[in-house]
Amino acid sequence: MLALLCIMPLTAWPQSTGEDESERYAQAGQRAMAAGQFGEARTDFEQLAKLQPNIAEVHATLAAIYFQQHEYGLAVREIRIAQKLKPSLPRLDSLLGLSEAELGRYSEALPRLEKGFKQTVDADGRRLCGLQLLRAYTFLGRDTDAVGTALELNKLYPDDPEILYHTGRIYGNFAYVVMEKLHDKAPGSIWMLQAQGEANESQKDYDAAIVAFNHVLQIEPQRPGVHYRLGRVYLARFHDLGKPEDRDLAKREFTSELAVDSANGNAAYELAQMAAEDNQPDEARKQFEALLTHFPDFEQALVGLGGVYLQTHSGAQAVGSLERATKLNASDEVAWYRLAQAQRAAGNRDGAQKALDTFRKLHDSSGATRKQAIADEVTRQQIGTDVQP
Repeated sequence: MLALLCIMPLTAWPQSTGEDESERYAQAGQRAMAAGQFGEARTDFEQLAKLQPNIAEVHATLAAIYFQQHEYGLAVREIRIAQKLKPSLPRLDSLLGLSEAELGRYSEALPRLEKGFKQTVDADGRRLCGLQLLRAYTFLGRDTDAVGTALELNKLYPDDPEILYHTGRIYGNFAYVVMEKLHDKAPGSIWMLQAQGEANESQKDYDAAIVAFNHVLQIEPQRPGVHYRLGRVYLARFHDLGKPEDRDLAKREFTSELAVDSANGNAAYELAQMAAEDNQPDEARKQFEALLTHFPDFEQALVGLGGVYLQTHSGAQAVGSLERATKLNASDEVAWYRLAQAQRAAGNRDGAQKALDTFRKLHDSSGATRKQAIADEVTRQQIGTDVQP
């Protein structure tokens, strides 16, 4: 952490003190900092500050060491001294904001943290300011600002575990606050019932979700999207418990959804996928092709159609849809796997090998696995029992 808090490069310290003892402490402190020996560095720079009390950089680096050691009050004191001696010294304002936030002085810290988060020169310092902003906004009850900062942090640091943890908590807290408000303002509304159904669905409380969604339909029978959600719940329960009647109920709900909203592509996709699983390739192909007429960029439908072509030994026909799928989502390993099969069926050995190499790279990548593991709005295509090309 100290590397991102260093106020100046190690070589930038004034060396014109004229005193051997001061130079010895400065050099020893620098070496200790470089080695991560912060206790020794603290001792050296405290001695140097006594000998050379008017050098701003000494106090600034001492502040950074104190911050590293969680001595935030001492860090604030040293920052104030350094700022008085040299107001132009860089990064001090951000370090002051971070120290004040650690002391719980969020109102004082906020403008400094906001400024530090907007700067783009120091990525590590910006990251720290962003994390402290989440705490400050939450403490001050500024939930909307906290969510906005969380979104920006996710954009800047998409794979940072600490960022993901804290932003996830922000989103969860904000969602809870909004749902509580919905419950207080409209406890018996269809919006509250739908929210309850979705919450129960996410927790795999399928029976409660079914009750909630059916209650919505009792109030508003033609409400778009609810039959689809019911179908997804039945399908999830079928996958968990293996009861065939749940799959039949899911099919019924998807069909009912299209009767309410013929433009619901997700419902049409699920029915096409079910036809493919039921070994009805002609029906599945017909449904996938009709769906893609209206939604040409429906990536999973393209992969599904490619799978149907392969199922009917029309591999060459599958190349176009699968190539389009890989362009829309280059991390979809199923699309690359099926494209390798399709290219081989079309006699394109080089294309098949390239697609297979990409598939293997994605399949072995933990990052790709995580992407595939996220919750989806539709049933994702699977490799299943396909023969390895």
